[in-house]
Amino acid sequence: MTKNITLNLITGRTIQQGVAIESGKEKPSYRTAAGIIEMDDADFKRLGLWKNTNVKVTSPHGSVIVKAVESAQGPNPGIAFIPMGPWANAIIDPNTYSTGMPTFKGTPVTIEVAINEPILLGIELVQVQCGVKVG
Repeated sequence: MTKNITLNLITGRTIQQGVAIESGKEKPSYRTAAGIIEMDDADFKRLGLWKNTNVKVTSPHGSVIVKAVESAQGPNPGIAFIPMGPWANAIIDPNTYSTGMPTFKGTPVTIEVAINEPILLGIELVQVQCGVKVG
């Protein structure tokens, strides 16, 4: 079993994320829709990971715990997808290069198993990033 793998992360909107955000960013349904990383079956095998397992995703800009799910698109080995939201924002480059929007595509990330780590609700994740004590 490999300890970790490196993938190319892209982010974007999804229907599920859009529906869940309307019910509230603080709700568990939003975490279920956007606190995920879609990975190719080949990458699950490379990592020795079961589907629907929590993983730690780390980039040069931060790290976050999300649930690893099988990609609905593909096959796209080497590419991972996280829906836009606080989980993706925790690991993408915040530099906007004077455009007002960060680059949401092409972030190299390392994936490692994080079975015992919780996936925070969106509001909890933002609070942690802002230095507010959660719990």
